[in-house]
Amino acid sequence: MIKNISNLGDAALYCDFGNEVNKSINSQVIKYFKTIKEKKFEGINNLTPSYNKLIISYDLKKTNFKKVKNYVENIDAEDSQDTNSKKLEIPVCCHENFSMDIKRLEEILKLSREKILENFLNKEYFCYMTGFIAGMPFLGDLDNNMRAQRLETPRVKVPKGSVALTEQFTNIYTFESPGGWNILGNTPLDVFDSSKEDKPNLINPGDTVIFKEITLDQYKNYNE
Repeated sequence: MIKNISNLGDAALYCDFGNEVNKSINSQVIKYFKTIKEKKFEGINNLTPSYNKLIISYDLKKTNFKKVKNYVENIDAEDSQDTNSKKLEIPVCCHENFSMDIKRLEEILKLSREKILENFLNKEYFCYMTGFIAGMPFLGDLDNNMRAQRLETPRVKVPKGSVALTEQFTNIYTFESPGGWNILGNTPLDVFDSSKEDKPNLINPGDTVIFKEITLDQYKNYNE
């Protein structure tokens, strides 16, 4: 449930679902996100969900804060017809060419490489949100014994497709970019495709993901 609705600048509304980061609260965020998107309320031009917040931007020429707030307070998020959440299998190669931080993780987690990969691969992940860079999915939750802090010094360049983890989340870098997450492997799959204007994201909030390990040869030949 929404705990508070407030103004955010001149033309946006900030829905606060609480401070905790968990699947239960995030599922509520996603329900509101999908319901509002589906209903197409006049004047709303952008929706930005996060772990426990939803920002609703609107066109002041068509509506205002009071109208949007009243609309949000009275919608039934349980009534959404959007049942498009998917379960996806993402190939990942954890060869030493890609697992840049495995040694660091072994030291921090006090686990062997084999155990780290076993724990990581035998887990189903929930997509809380996408962001930071286009289409990057934030997937949770890692078990407590798999949680590590960010790198003390972030990398200037993290390769596209890198599968990484930090704290309770794992993610996939959809583009080469700076970053400080612990890199465990790389996927040959395009997780974000800008040529697909309507649905550029392979993974969306509410989807579930499992990772399947592939060999280096399979990785090299994956897109052939």
